[in-house]
Amino acid sequence: MTLLAINLALFAAYAGFQWTVRILVYPQMTMVPPEAFPAFEHRHQRLVVRVVGPLFAGQAVTTLWLLVDRPPGTPLLAVLASAACLAVVLELTALGAVPQHRRLDRGWDPVVHRRLVHVDTLRALVATAGVGAALWLVLA
Repeated sequence: MTLLAINLALFAAYAGFQWTVRILVYPQMTMVPPEAFPAFEHRHQRLVVRVVGPLFAGQAVTTLWLLVDRPPGTPLLAVLASAACLAVVLELTALGAVPQHRRLDRGWDPVVHRRLVHVDTLRALVATAGVGAALWLVLA
């Protein structure tokens, strides 16, 4: 499997995961009883990191590799677009999603949950754009 195919697989896997969380997991948070929510949220965070950590690491490695050693004929703009999408997703995660999850650790808050869903929608959209950029790299 080539670097470009691995990069595409990682971007697609993350985007699929992100949409699953956005469409399936976050809406169901509203069904957790308030007294059980802190434990639920803590477990959610621990389990999500097991999936997201390797996906983020893999995307970072392949993206950096492409920035440093771009295969001949690969458009620089496509590599930069892919890198920009990853950077935005990481920024939205660090500055948007993580703080909201930390607040939810203390207990259910519908306002915080709405903020989390908003940030997560943005992450899913940008992750999808990242798939487009990674596909552009493969097809170029």
